[in-house]
Amino acid sequence: MSFLFTNARIVDGREPERGAPVEVLVEGEVIREVAPKISAPSAEVIDLKGRTLMPGLIDAHVHTIACLADLGANAKLPDSLVAVRAMKLMGEMVMRGFTTVRDVGGADHGLKVAAAESALPAPRLVISGKALSQTGGHCDFRGPYDDRETIRTGFRLGALGRVADGVPEMRRAAREEIKAGAQFIKIMANGGVASPTDPIHFLGFSREELLAVVEEARNAGTYVSAHLYTDEGIRRAVECGVHSLEHCNLIQSETAKFAATQGAIAVPTLVTYDKLSSEGAAMGFPAGSVAKIDSVRLAGMESISIMRDAGLPMAYGSDLLGEMHRHQSEEFVIRGRVMPAHEVIASATAVAARLLRMEGKIGTVAAGAFADLIVVDGDPLADLSLLTRQGAHMPLIMQGGTVLKHTSLN
Repeated sequence: MSFLFTNARIVDGREPERGAPVEVLVEGEVIREVAPKISAPSAEVIDLKGRTLMPGLIDAHVHTIACLADLGANAKLPDSLVAVRAMKLMGEMVMRGFTTVRDVGGADHGLKVAAAESALPAPRLVISGKALSQTGGHCDFRGPYDDRETIRTGFRLGALGRVADGVPEMRRAAREEIKAGAQFIKIMANGGVASPTDPIHFLGFSREELLAVVEEARNAGTYVSAHLYTDEGIRRAVECGVHSLEHCNLIQSETAKFAATQGAIAVPTLVTYDKLSSEGAAMGFPAGSVAKIDSVRLAGMESISIMRDAGLPMAYGSDLLGEMHRHQSEEFVIRGRVMPAHEVIASATAVAARLLRMEGKIGTVAAGAFADLIVVDGDPLADLSLLTRQGAHMPLIMQGGTVLKHTSLN
């Protein structure tokens, strides 16, 4: 089936103002042509009447299996329950305009295939498989008094990650995740908020382990993404070849500049700390984890300015858990307090597409790209909140040429 969008004003993050009205022809699952005037007599015409047309949004840091805020408890749930809840979470994501998401710990290849094949709406899913953590690291939820042996195989779908210690285990874990369908490797290279025995300043893995996992990823033609907060942790990870820098709340200027020269991309996730601080306890987030939040939350806004000034590209990320997923789009507004609106939008379009190694296919309204498109009532460059409110200002959402939502455009 083909569609011809007319009177469309494109916003994709490249320019600070909306483009002049154009026409966009969709054939099958791709965009065939973008031009001032297109002849397509057999296409269904959708007159946008000057509304904004955007590429589908990309969230580069989600955990689709995190249906509970307590990740330790989430890991104990049966796979069947987690799968159904994950499909519900993903359906809500795509109805906010996120047509592609990158899962950085938890989702497996089976869930990716299910999302692609299901009649239920779901984003395109890019996965790391299980994140890798050292003993006592950010995916070890056993606590200080739990001396049970950690699981080394047969991981439940609800588990965010797996434990690996030493170079041989790191290599094997990375190879197993890639064999199982991981498109990149995620590691926990700093302490974390959600886990019980690793203060934020903890450094995860030895340099030898980091170098080994980076080599394994490169051997497979992909890259390593790392959970990071501290300036020391970030610097060390970049020196070892880590490409995708998650969170980065405590980064300093010189490290940000160094990361930029190495071609790294950061993925800040400010909204999750804001919501964990205000809602986490009520949602079942462990008390010890709530106490850690402010150590990273309060530095978040400054980190955005530091990275922007250093020229370090930033992709969009939310990193929400459980019922807090409903705040996914509010990262736009938070970043908009310190960044120009078009740069915030670029983080969820062009920059994220580059990080996912899908440039030209997603994050753009251009010939040859997937027909992932959202229509917005109003100008998000003037008001980023139009991208929030659960898609209330998005009368049309299309993914791969399939219309998922279409309300009146009168």
